[in-house]
Amino acid sequence: MALWALVSAVGLAVDDRVLVGAPIWAKPFKFFVSFAAYGLTLAWMLAQTTWGRRTGWWAGNVVVVTSLVEMVIITGQVIRGKRSHFNAQTPFDETLYTVMGLTVVVLWAATLVIAVLLLRTRLADRATAWAIRGGILIALAGAAVGFLMAQPTSEQRAAGNLDTADVIGAHSVGVPDGGPSMPLTGWSTTGGDLRIPHFVGMHALQLIPLFLIALVLLAPRIARLRDAELRLRLVRVVTAGYAGLVALTTWQALRGQPLIHPDAATLIAAGVLLAAVAAGVWAALRTAPEPVSVHPVSVHTETEPASGSKEFTA
Repeated sequence: MALWALVSAVGLAVDDRVLVGAPIWAKPFKFFVSFAAYGLTLAWMLAQTTWGRRTGWWAGNVVVVTSLVEMVIITGQVIRGKRSHFNAQTPFDETLYTVMGLTVVVLWAATLVIAVLLLRTRLADRATAWAIRGGILIALAGAAVGFLMAQPTSEQRAAGNLDTADVIGAHSVGVPDGGPSMPLTGWSTTGGDLRIPHFVGMHALQLIPLFLIALVLLAPRIARLRDAELRLRLVRVVTAGYAGLVALTTWQALRGQPLIHPDAATLIAAGVLLAAVAAGVWAALRTAPEPVSVHPVSVHTETEPASGSKEFTA
C-alpha cells in the first residue's frame, strides 16, 4: 500500500485527467495511504492478542487480501478512466463494483473478528486495553458508514430508473457528487458528505492509541500523568468524546449539511459535546492524586569533635 501510494502520487503529478470533479489519481492515493495506516495499526493490535492467535492470523490475512482486491479494482478503473464506486454504466463496471462491495463486507467482518479477539484479550495496562478496544470499535462504526453510501440516494429513487441508471449510490447528500469541495480532502462544501464520518470513524483506530502514547511520553515531564488510573480516565473521556464526534458528523452529513457550514442545531450539539469532554477531563484531573514530592534525604555522618566525644551531624 505504501509503495502504490508513491505510484499514485506520481500519477497525481503527471496525469491531468479529472473524474467527478477531482484529479483522477486522488482517490487511489488517499485509499492507499489509508490502507497502509489501517494495516500497520491492525498488525500492532494483533500482536497484543493472547487468545485465538491463529484465528487472528487468518483474519489479518483476510484483511490483506480483500484490501488488495479493492485497490486493484480502484487502480484499474483509474487507468481506464472510469469511476470505481457507484458505477453501473456497463455490466463490466457493475460487476467490478459488486466485487468491491463484497470485499468491503468481508473486510469489515474480518476486522470484527479481530475486535472480538481484542475484547477477550487481557492486557496488563487498562488504559492500553481501553484505547485499543475503543479505537477498533469506533473504527468499525466508521467503516459501516460506507454502507450508507452504497444505497440509492433519494434523488436516484425519485428518478425511478434504478435498473438503467449509470450511477447508484453517492457519498454526497442533497447535492450531486463532484460539486464544489474542500481542498485536499475533496469533501463537499455545498451539501452533506458521508466520507467525513467514514474518515473520522475509521481513523479512531490510530488516533485513540496515539493519544495514550502521547500521555505516556509526557509522563516523565508531567508528574501527574505517571498515574495509570489518571491515564485510564483520560483515555475513557477521549474515547467517549470521539464516539460523539463520529455520531455528530454522521448526523450532520445525513441532513445534507456541509461540514464548514453548520447550522444552529449542529453548533449547539458540538458545544454540548465539547463541554462534556472538557468536564470529563476536569473531573479526571480533579480526582487524580497529587504527585508525591521527593525531598533530599539527610545523610548523617559521624565526626570526632576536639573534646573526644562523638556527635552526629547532617
